[in-house]
Amino acid sequence: MRVKTIVATLACTLSAIVVQAQGIRYISVDEAVTIALQNNSNIKMSKLDEKTANANYHQTDAIFLPQISVGYTAFSTNNPLNAFGFLLQQESVTAMDFDPEKLNNPGSTQNYSTQVEAKLPLFNLDMIYARKGAKAQEEMYKYKTERTEEYIEFEVCKAYAQLQMSYQARDILQKSLEDVEQIHQSVTNFYNQGLIQKSDVLNAQVQVNTIEAALAKAESNIHNASDGLRLIMGMENEREVFVTDSLQQKMALHQTQTLSSYRSDIMALNKAVDATNMMVKSSKMAFLPRINAFGTYNLNDDKAFKFRNDSYLVGIQLSWTIFSGNQNRSKIKSSQFQRDKMQEELNLHIKQSQLELDKTKRDLNDSQIEINKQKTSVEQADEALRILGNRHREGLASTTDLLMAQAQLSQQRLLLAQTIMSYNITAAYWQFLAKTE
Repeated sequence: MRVKTIVATLACTLSAIVVQAQGIRYISVDEAVTIALQNNSNIKMSKLDEKTANANYHQTDAIFLPQISVGYTAFSTNNPLNAFGFLLQQESVTAMDFDPEKLNNPGSTQNYSTQVEAKLPLFNLDMIYARKGAKAQEEMYKYKTERTEEYIEFEVCKAYAQLQMSYQARDILQKSLEDVEQIHQSVTNFYNQGLIQKSDVLNAQVQVNTIEAALAKAESNIHNASDGLRLIMGMENEREVFVTDSLQQKMALHQTQTLSSYRSDIMALNKAVDATNMMVKSSKMAFLPRINAFGTYNLNDDKAFKFRNDSYLVGIQLSWTIFSGNQNRSKIKSSQFQRDKMQEELNLHIKQSQLELDKTKRDLNDSQIEINKQKTSVEQADEALRILGNRHREGLASTTDLLMAQAQLSQQRLLLAQTIMSYNITAAYWQFLAKTE
């Protein structure tokens, strides 16, 4: 008994040192959800995907905005045609330049040209539909981010319930340890009085040792569950041990059992279908002609970094690809197949989600029935322990029966707590599945 007390004291001391080093912090489930929505890595990555989609969409601004480029080029040639062209661009042609000998053998001629070039799209229907497709993709990623946030909220509720269960299990085991220690003390007294055999004392001691080992494991489970919650919340650098509210059954919110078509993941798939449909239309519009405006402004000189003798060129171009070697036709078919595949994926996802919603609702009802049964079992086990305790004190019941009754009560309490935790997690999952927007 003295050794047991020393071991228990050392265990409590070590546990206190660890807790003091890590710190204790109370946290509610709402606060945990708020922190997770701000810091969770999956949400951050989803928002980065959303920003990438937005940047891709703004790339299509080019179908409305002009493209302007500036270039500076230095030339040197003895080609007669180019040499005379340089003189024309420099506006420096004289009568002597028409001498046949000079025309045929101009020698080395330099030209330094500065050019500003502008292009302006006027009519490109394929790019307009491509822009609409990019917009649909951007909206798809917004819905994906929303669904990711909803899933992380569920994961936080799940981790929080598991941490609550860890604390509940520790409390149940602590109460069981107190009961078993009382039984052990009572049995020891009976043994000292010569009323029972030493085997009864040893059986009681074994039960004490078993519960102490389980209690140490329960303490570790608290730290493990706290670490898991902290990871979801994006607080990996913190070392605090979270303290939660007590484990209690939460009533599930009454929601429709029909899957909402406005759920964010379904809306995301709908936008994906819209995006592929826009790409089909864009591929078809590639058969139509394109109209674009262009213009250039030039400065030419025979000396470097001199800017004289300007000229310009403006125009409108109509281009029409009549045949592209079946490239456009095959691109249309490919886009159509992608659209049909995405539509099938949407239909399958809706069916699977409805089945999952129905199953979760049944699981919720089953958990409620199990909770009612477990509550009755706990009451019966508690009453059985009380009766056997009275009989044991009168010498009418064996120590083994008393220890078995106490173990049964502890087990039923743990099963009840486990069932309540499962119910709360299932209720949170049902809310996740039944989201309407």
